[in-house]
Parts: sequence; structure tokens; C-alpha cells
Amino acid sequence: MSFPRKTGSPNPMSIKANDVDLFHSASNIALMQLLEQIDILFDTYANEMTNLIEASGIEELCSDLKVGADDVRMLMLAWKMKAKKQGFITQDEWRRGLKALEANSLEKLQRALPALEREVMRPSNFKDFYAFAFRYSLTEERQKTLDIGSICLLLKIVLGSQFRPQVDSFTQYLQMQKEYKVLTFDQWMGFYQFCNEISFPDLNNYDDQLAWPLVLDSFVEWIRQKNN
Repeated sequence: MSFPRKTGSPNPMSIKANDVDLFHSASNIALMQLLEQIDILFDTYANEMTNLIEASGIEELCSDLKVGADDVRMLMLAWKMKAKKQGFITQDEWRRGLKALEANSLEKLQRALPALEREVMRPSNFKDFYAFAFRYSLTEERQKTLDIGSICLLLKIVLGSQFRPQVDSFTQYLQMQKEYKVLTFDQWMGFYQFCNEISFPDLNNYDDQLAWPLVLDSFVEWIRQKNN
């Protein structure tokens, strides 16, 4: 005995395709809502005329986040946004950073800062962040160097928590020496390598025959003369 074949039965493949379409549709709606809320937060701090968050808006943001303008976490936030110009945040940069942090409100952004700090402090990220800090501080067109005062301040903000003895000693040297008025990017990166590779304060493994920046050769000579 044979039973008549049922008609109109759902195709399993069609059901799966519909599920996928519904998932993508829901994801797109959620993303649109997230970006809309991020844009609303951007408008809170942006200059309506320029559609940029400028210095006054950044100061207000710092106040609302309860962090100082020179807090390293604000620099980390700029890194996460891939911000190009110090003192300004574009809407695209804001979206990029806050979307990655899944922060569509001030409270969520505040709660995201500790996780952002942990992300930046990973060795795989920190070198990139350290390089970003120098480039982000170049405020003039075609500027290639930073003055010694800016270098000393930036080193304390960026490296002070990890390499305080090296930073304190190097900034002391930079402030008393007369030969260097500015430092280049290569010299900036050389000091990071120095902190990671050279035994301090004994400097036993420092070889001035290697291709260290000359400013570090002079720094090491200064330390050794002080210790003798």
C-alpha cells in the first residue's frame, strides 16, 4: 500500500536560507541602531559648523569621562579611532573607535576604557601605540620632529608606567644637555628599543658599536660618567 506524497512540504534548504536572511537582517538593524546612537553621542561634543569634535569638545568629553586631558587613556582612545590630527576628531574616526569598543553611550565608553588599556598594553599592540603617540603629536604640516619639552612630557605619559627609571633618567638628560633641540621618529623608537633590550641602570649589555641613535650613545656616556 502506498501513501500519497505530501505536497507543499517546506524545503529544509529554504528554511536555512530564510534563517540566514533573518539573521543578517537583524544584524544590519542592530548595527544601524548602534551607529545612530554613536552619532548622537558625537553630536553632543561636535562643533555644528565644522562637524568635528574640537579642543573644547575634547575637554568636555574628558570631564564627562572623569579623566584628565593628559591621561594616557585619551591617547589610547585616539589610537583606537586611528585619529589623524591632534585636537580634532572626525565623525568617521569617532564611529570607528566607538563601534570597535561597542560603546554607544557615555557610560559604555567609560566602562570600555579599562579593556582598551589592556588591549593597548599587549606587546603586539604597544609598539604600534608608541609609534602612533609620536606621529599624533606632530601638529604642523610636514613636521618631522618634536621639541625636547614635548618629548619629555610624552615619554612620561606613554612609557612612565612601564619604564619609570629609564624615562626619568632620559628626560633628565634631555633637559640638561644642549646638543639636541628636537628628536626624530627614529630616535623616539630607538629609546623604546633601548628600554626593552638594555639592562638598566648598569647598562652592561649596551654596545655603542651597534647602530643605536647617537643621542642614546651620549645618554649612556652621561650615565656612566655619573656612576664613576
